[in-house]
Amino acid sequence: MRASRVAASLYGARAAVCEMPFATVASDSLGGVGGTCVLRGCVPKKLLVYASKYSHEFEESRGFGWTYDTDPKHDWSTLMTNKNLELKRLVRVQTNMLKNSGVTIIEGRGKVVDPHTVSVDGKLYTAKNILIAVGGRPSMPDIPGIEHVIDSDAALDLTSRPEKIAVVGGGYIALEFAGIFNGLKSGVHVFIRQKKVLRGFYEEVRDFVADQMSLRGITFHTEETPQAVTKSDDGLLTLKTNKGSINGFSHVMFATGRKPNTKNLGLEEVGVKMDKHGAIVVDEFSRTSVDSIWAVGDVTNRVNLTPVALMEGGALVKTIFGNEPTKPDHSAVPSAVFSQPPIGQVGLTEEKAIEKYGDVDIYTSNFRPLRATLSGLPDRVYMKVIVCANTDKVIGVHMCGEDAPEIIQGIAIAVKAGLRKQNFDATVGVHPITAEELVTMRNPTRKVRRDAADKAKMKDEATSQKLEASAFTYALVSSFIFVVIVAGVKVMCRKIRAFRSHQISQATRIIIVCKGGLFGDSTTRVHHCSVVSQSSHIFIYNSVLVHH
Repeated sequence: MRASRVAASLYGARAAVCEMPFATVASDSLGGVGGTCVLRGCVPKKLLVYASKYSHEFEESRGFGWTYDTDPKHDWSTLMTNKNLELKRLVRVQTNMLKNSGVTIIEGRGKVVDPHTVSVDGKLYTAKNILIAVGGRPSMPDIPGIEHVIDSDAALDLTSRPEKIAVVGGGYIALEFAGIFNGLKSGVHVFIRQKKVLRGFYEEVRDFVADQMSLRGITFHTEETPQAVTKSDDGLLTLKTNKGSINGFSHVMFATGRKPNTKNLGLEEVGVKMDKHGAIVVDEFSRTSVDSIWAVGDVTNRVNLTPVALMEGGALVKTIFGNEPTKPDHSAVPSAVFSQPPIGQVGLTEEKAIEKYGDVDIYTSNFRPLRATLSGLPDRVYMKVIVCANTDKVIGVHMCGEDAPEIIQGIAIAVKAGLRKQNFDATVGVHPITAEELVTMRNPTRKVRRDAADKAKMKDEATSQKLEASAFTYALVSSFIFVVIVAGVKVMCRKIRAFRSHQISQATRIIIVCKGGLFGDSTTRVHHCSVVSQSSHIFIYNSVLVHH
């Protein structure tokens, strides 16, 4: 939408948008102007986050003197009705924005039939350039009983509140919905395949957010992979995993990732290259392998965020119509997870910062916010600031706690502008607020230095080389001792054969076991050094030397 509006309004281009009819839950024939974010992603999800937070605030209020004659009650149908009314309003707004910019709206499902032609329900439209911006869709595993499972689209449009729900997945979508249903007083169990939630995020926040959500009543099941879902006669669901089964769920939701929505678009037939996940491969200017076809947003699987797609679309328009080749800038992109508590981050993680800069200073703070002192609830806030030690530049800020997304948007400006830690330190804080902590962390929690790490690595390598040399020497000495032992055994055997008057029966065995300082521990010595003689046969086990 952004690309077409800007192309038409600023550059006078003839632009058209192909979109399917509106529906709150998408399908192969239904969608709506505004796409995933507006209709079945960011916006409706955030509305449900707002709704779910009130229960926590009711609990907080008791410590501030509020009392209730009866517990507050929530009406699910009111929430869904008002949410859908807002979505319809947004569709009208988005549609009017396109029309007012001079963009033609073509309703229906489009398919690319050649580098310059799109077929919409059988009608052909030609254009000099084609932009693919179809986003992604939920990805579901192929397991028995998958027909009983809902995805994130359906979870936003349920007719009733789940009594007890299993949320399968450990990513941001899973955590956001777990917080929503927990706040709306559903029983929530989260099943993840890994040991921790939010793979790819920094370690501290993974532990912190899981602990905080657990304190609010969410049950986490780690290292559990779903294998099947069954439905009983009473309509309740059972989730079977590699560790067992849990029953009694009214709903089972899979939030196991999203995949590019490239199926049945005709892209393969016209030569558009895609990766193994179905994402469209583009160059640094968002051009595909077909010169006249471009792609932006989640369908390219670069940085899958709505504001990033808007930025990519703006850069694309400059490249095509403004005679100003512009690459999308994916650096210092802020993002948020609307879990409860929420997460905000911008810039590099500690691991990436060390990899890129080597020497970094880490500032962290884990504290109880003022609000929690009277509420009596176990709410806490975690903050982390990452600084390049050589330049003093702030290269990453991460936060988990109330208002983290709102705070991180302002901090993102500072990180994008390349401000230094001394600029943060020179800024007067607003007191008393949570964000004040970001300008009052004076002393680093720890310092990471590449030289120290390299020295440690070199020391380890030197030690390893010494051990290898010792092992080689050991092997030579051991081989020599083997030869001596075998020679001794040969002599002994000859003497035995010669000693006819005291002949030893064939059932007798002569066993020689090396002991004492040849091969590591005693178990290994026996295993490698036993020589067994039966009659005239001598075997040295686990050795290349065998004598008959």
